[in-house]
Amino acid sequence: MREARGDRTAALSAAQEAAAAAGLKGMMPMTGPDGRARPFLDYVLSELADAGFTRVALIVAPPDTAADSLREYYAGEGRPTRLQVSFVVQAAALGTADAVRSADAYVGRQPFVVLNADNLYGATTLRALREADGPALPVYERDQLIESSAIARERIAAFALLTLRPDGSLADIAEKPGAAAMEAAGPRGLISMNCWRGDARLLEACRDVERSPRGEFELPMAVRLAIDRGVVFRGVPARGPVLDLSRREDVPAVVARLSGVVARP
Repeated sequence: MREARGDRTAALSAAQEAAAAAGLKGMMPMTGPDGRARPFLDYVLSELADAGFTRVALIVAPPDTAADSLREYYAGEGRPTRLQVSFVVQAAALGTADAVRSADAYVGRQPFVVLNADNLYGATTLRALREADGPALPVYERDQLIESSAIARERIAAFALLTLRPDGSLADIAEKPGAAAMEAAGPRGLISMNCWRGDARLLEACRDVERSPRGEFELPMAVRLAIDRGVVFRGVPARGPVLDLSRREDVPAVVARLSGVVARP
């Protein structure tokens, strides 16, 4: 995880430090009101089950890596009771579009929803995506997302800024637009939290997309390619909170938010 800026620090438990060091933020333990420590990903899976999903694929690294602990947990003591969990191997960490195309055989011709393991989206939003008619994404308003999610205002400029057409379809997505562009968008500026409903056409774009300047195959670039090919992504109005484990200083607030929640994956 990235360190806090300036003097802001957040102490992590030994288990949380281990998950962060292994690059498995979704396995960072949280303790609910029942006193049981569960990985953050359990809460993500619980919201998916509440939203009516029944099958989930976890994109993992090859065997004999840090991801072994995730596989062991969800194949053993942490096996969900409301979801059927499969594991899809991403041969190398080449970006989010590459992760999606790794699931090609799992998804087949069926529509799918892709989301981050270190973001907790609400069941209402996830259900709206499951029930959407075709490709779609949740769309959050800037200030409502900041206030409900306890996201530092200065961080929002690193999120993706959306432009929708009058009919509600996605016209453009600007990754990390910068503070000036985000401020110009106003309090109701439209934000993406990198959660998508796609179909075989998005998978094709993930296979065809070029590497980004960072050298990765990135999902927002694949979405742009799909749009250029005529795929329509509908914006689904959404409200936060979205709990985010991107940075070390996020952890205490997320732990506090989940202390009263019982996960039922």
